[in-house]
Amino acid sequence: MSHAFAPSDWHAAEEERPDGKAGVSVVTFGCRLNTYESEVMKREANAAGLGELPGGALVFNTCAVTAEATRQARQAIRKARRENPDARIIVTGCAAQTEPAAFGAMDEVDLVIGNGDKMKAQSYRALPDFGVNAYEKVRVNDIFELTETAAHMVDAIEGRARAFVQVQNGCDHRCTFCIIPYGRGNSRSVPAGGVVEEVKRLTGNGYGEVVLTGVDMTSWGGDLPGGPKLGRLVRAILKGVPELKRLRLSSIDSIEADDDLLAALADEERLMPHLHLSLQHGDDLILKRMKRRHLRDDAIAFCRKARELRPDIAFGADLIAGFPTETDEAFENSLSLVEECGLSFLHVFPFSPREGTPAARMPQLSRAIVKDRAARLRRAGDAALAAHLRRKVGATEPVLVEKDGFGRTADYTPVQLNNRPDIEPGAVHSATITGHDGLTLQGRLTALDKREPVHS
Repeated sequence: MSHAFAPSDWHAAEEERPDGKAGVSVVTFGCRLNTYESEVMKREANAAGLGELPGGALVFNTCAVTAEATRQARQAIRKARRENPDARIIVTGCAAQTEPAAFGAMDEVDLVIGNGDKMKAQSYRALPDFGVNAYEKVRVNDIFELTETAAHMVDAIEGRARAFVQVQNGCDHRCTFCIIPYGRGNSRSVPAGGVVEEVKRLTGNGYGEVVLTGVDMTSWGGDLPGGPKLGRLVRAILKGVPELKRLRLSSIDSIEADDDLLAALADEERLMPHLHLSLQHGDDLILKRMKRRHLRDDAIAFCRKARELRPDIAFGADLIAGFPTETDEAFENSLSLVEECGLSFLHVFPFSPREGTPAARMPQLSRAIVKDRAARLRRAGDAALAAHLRRKVGATEPVLVEKDGFGRTADYTPVQLNNRPDIEPGAVHSATITGHDGLTLQGRLTALDKREPVHS
């Protein structure tokens, strides 16, 4: 499982209604896939009539990637109940799927819904006995019974300048540290036709950039007739939706990247030069104990090949610090991977044992060591990011404006725009990079795109 956001990143999509009713609000924790699914959930919850209830409804779409992510969700739920005593509180997502009894035992929670049912209107029906008895309060089924993932059409992603499209769900792998397959089930792909139609719809609604998301996205197609690969889907989207300006991939597993995907990266300018890699570690023995499918040299070779094909590419990566049995030498192998792979954007996860996973039963390191190694990895990431930013100073880059005075380059580098802060989000403009502050580029818009801005 690969992730785009750290557990502390969460997004609340609140509804403002002219009739004065509270409506439905969705609080999203975790990955881009959750963000996409939350848009569908909000639509379906409204269709079920939750927005008409006195006090409205709050839906928490949780993350289970770490114990901290689950803790933050519980904390947010308790706070929400204090601030919204009359609202219905519904909890769903990966943490609700893996720990349904724990959320069901919370007095603040009215209903717990599993991942398999959270995007269905009937799951949110405001029945007379809604959340009253224990049986009705927890509605979580066996996630491994799901055999397909439907294409859920959304017209917009609220509060976003780019749109996310789900192409895959679930995971067939069993990394020893990961609980996510038990929250998402086995790998299931959205057929290419459904993906292309959704991208076409979103592009027609004004989005210039679309991000493909999934739990194990490079496994896309393995369960479809003929077993197509992700590269074929990317080609189908770019060919079928010629008006799409920018296509971006969320996290991928580099060992599963197919030749057609790399070829598309080389010759399709509309495929953005940024890949976030699920690497997790840089030591071969630790990778084997994690039950990963690649070795250190595989990761380095992939980054080298991708950079040869697309010289302007930038890499992000997930890395875990302090995995059980990690020696000083093993950690140094992980630390040096930052430079050897040329990683510019790191997401560092201090190892957090998840009950029910094999890694939780392995000999653990002290929390002090885990914390120290995570800090060292983050410092290496900060230095790599600063070097990446320095290389961009003086260049002119196309920037997707996300909000007033802020945007991102094609390789996903953040840019603070020091002029024209009133530019409406969504369009792509040229900007000259004038400097950086170690975290973000500074730039000045030099040319404005006359095309219609994205609805956000």
